[in-house]
Amino acid sequence: MTVEELLAREAIRDTIAKYNVSGDRLKAEDYAACFTEDGIIESTTKGLKDNFRYEGRAAILEWQNAWRNAKPGEEMRKDIVRKATFVRHNLTTCKIDVTGPETATARTYWIVMSDNGPDHCGVYLDEFRKVGEEWLIVHRRVRTDWHAPDSLFAPSASET
Repeated sequence: MTVEELLAREAIRDTIAKYNVSGDRLKAEDYAACFTEDGIIESTTKGLKDNFRYEGRAAILEWQNAWRNAKPGEEMRKDIVRKATFVRHNLTTCKIDVTGPETATARTYWIVMSDNGPDHCGVYLDEFRKVGEEWLIVHRRVRTDWHAPDSLFAPSASET
């Protein structure tokens, strides 16, 4: 492994952490800044009728601002219902593969704690690109593998 690969991996880990800390702290601008201008975030949860997909940093920022501005229990859009008052994303295993001088992929397992304790967990499947000195998310697929029975983020029966 080269020094450049080690530096790339550490920068990617930093972006992944910034994404989660920004989301948990409702810092929409910092959250959106983790993506390239043409970045994509989408959910790919099996069995969910209405997975979400946002294309472009501006659309991601708009989505996060809507989430930030929603009051707990308020439905902003069909994909934004804020029930939790406390959210913490905890990252576990993270496998990063540098695929070129300016490209990489990552697979990161996560678990979310909410007002009810362990709430849901899954995996991020990411593609990264180096932009200037930063490694940013080009495409993030968010897959949720489990929800607690009393999850504040579980889809309603009409969404499954």
